[in-house]
Amino acid sequence: MKIGVPTEIKPSENRVAMVPAGADRLVQDGHQVFIQKGAGDGSGIDDQEYVTAGATILPDADAVFESADMIMKVKEPIAEEYGRIRKGQLLFTYFHFAASLELTDAMVASGSDCIAYETVELGGTLPLLTPMSEVAGRMSVQEGAKYLEKPMGGRGVLLGGVPGVEPGRVLILGGGIVGVNAAKMAAGLGAHVTIMDIDMDRLRYLADVMPANVTTRFSNRLAIQEELRSADLVIGAVLVTGEKAPSLVTREDLALMPRGAVIADVAVDQGGCIETIKPTTHLDPVYTVDGVVHYAVANMPGAVPRTSTFALTNVTLPYARRLAGNGLRAALEADNGLALGANVMRGAITHPGVAKAFDRELVSLEDVLA
Repeated sequence: MKIGVPTEIKPSENRVAMVPAGADRLVQDGHQVFIQKGAGDGSGIDDQEYVTAGATILPDADAVFESADMIMKVKEPIAEEYGRIRKGQLLFTYFHFAASLELTDAMVASGSDCIAYETVELGGTLPLLTPMSEVAGRMSVQEGAKYLEKPMGGRGVLLGGVPGVEPGRVLILGGGIVGVNAAKMAAGLGAHVTIMDIDMDRLRYLADVMPANVTTRFSNRLAIQEELRSADLVIGAVLVTGEKAPSLVTREDLALMPRGAVIADVAVDQGGCIETIKPTTHLDPVYTVDGVVHYAVANMPGAVPRTSTFALTNVTLPYARRLAGNGLRAALEADNGLALGANVMRGAITHPGVAKAFDRELVSLEDVLA
């Protein structure tokens, strides 16, 4: 198979979908790998490293898309790339379709086969989402702590406090991978941390393994409102696989929060769990609504591309090898977890979460492949 890796062009996105070791493995498997010139620069990987691994460097994105049967990316295609995608071409990347009708319609119209990293499953987990959730969870505290500083627009709270002064309070909505990693970072700084979730088994587990300055609480509307009154930093960490994130904090709820408090909504790439959230970029990451600072960068791990690229490609390469080695149909039929990554296929929506988000027809993957 011919595999293409274009340069990511989403604002401030510096990750790349393949490292030289991945190119080497795919070439050894008998495939051709095409890398756009400079695609790895943002992650500290130069073109010669790919050449040494057996890849071919192409001058621009047009050449990569034209040459490849399978395109591997990090982030979803943006409008500039829609016209490069052709019928029957396999795209393997993060899509987060439920957050964008425009993207969904564009990929349906293209007739391409879209396998989304974020809905591939393995034993009840999301193996291709996990490493970026780990990065984003940890970064949410790092960024939240920064924007709590007065010069950055925050209320001037040091999350860890100092002797004689109470530490900051962090509220985490969701006890999954993002929430756990955010809690570890916030607890490590010395903050008071509360994790809220609707899964009691998960809360029991977290209560057992988290340090003493992390408490758990069952999530419901009244409990969230009560916690908001004292929260310095609120982290949105809710995920419903393939679907738009549920809205847990309304605009009216912001009036309960201290002025200068910060919200960091990691769920923004799935529509966000805060009503007032809207995607931002690393170039302009925050805005303020009703006195509350909102941090809403939709590609948070793009700020630490060296770490993120290697963490992501560690887990995507085995799936890429299966898709390239077996072909799309055989790979999906052999691995139900990978088949769950099929979101839009040959002009049809094949994932329930995407169909639900836009009230569109759901077509079974079996029917599409037949």
